[in-house]
Amino acid sequence: MNPLATFADPIAALVVLGGVAAATLVRFPVRQIALGLSALAMLPRRVPRMDDMIEQIAALGRIARKHGVMALDKSVIDDSDVSLAVRMIVDGDAPDAVRQAVVRAREMRIERQLAAAEIWSSIAEAAPAFGLIGTIIGLVRMFTAMQDPAAIGPGMAVALLATLYGAVIGNLIAQPIAGRLRRLARDEAFERERIEAPLHALARRERPRGIAA
Repeated sequence: MNPLATFADPIAALVVLGGVAAATLVRFPVRQIALGLSALAMLPRRVPRMDDMIEQIAALGRIARKHGVMALDKSVIDDSDVSLAVRMIVDGDAPDAVRQAVVRAREMRIERQLAAAEIWSSIAEAAPAFGLIGTIIGLVRMFTAMQDPAAIGPGMAVALLATLYGAVIGNLIAQPIAGRLRRLARDEAFERERIEAPLHALARRERPRGIAA
């Protein structure tokens, strides 16, 4: 007999997983839930360093000085925030507008990551509560079948395993995922803040003469 089968109980799993799913669907829109699930792909990765982007911004400045600001439009830029800023610079937008756009793009990116973390924090809160509900259901089944010894075991199994499932999902799965996503968001916010000043400086240098910043 598989020893892990001892810890499998469909009723306990249904109460905890079904309850957590229902509570999450009630609390959050489906779009945000999908964002929380897709954020799982971010967990193994490291926060990208902006050193290469800062060097590329410096290189873009040299290109603009040599060939003119319109030459920047042909540059291949992997980072979407830097690409947005360069397009604005080519279009002649004010340096402050460029900086505000970069700040807004960073804030929106971090907000999406924190929204994903909020999903998992909610699951971490709900799972132990539904584990307790499963425990109560198991105890009720057990006490209402005291006259049938064969029914006492399954009721006790639901009571104990529901608590176990809730604790594992909440404390070993959901809470660490939420913490990891929040840490990634903070680290990326710090890294992306480093490109704001170089992009603002590039926009000021390439601002067409005679146009106020």
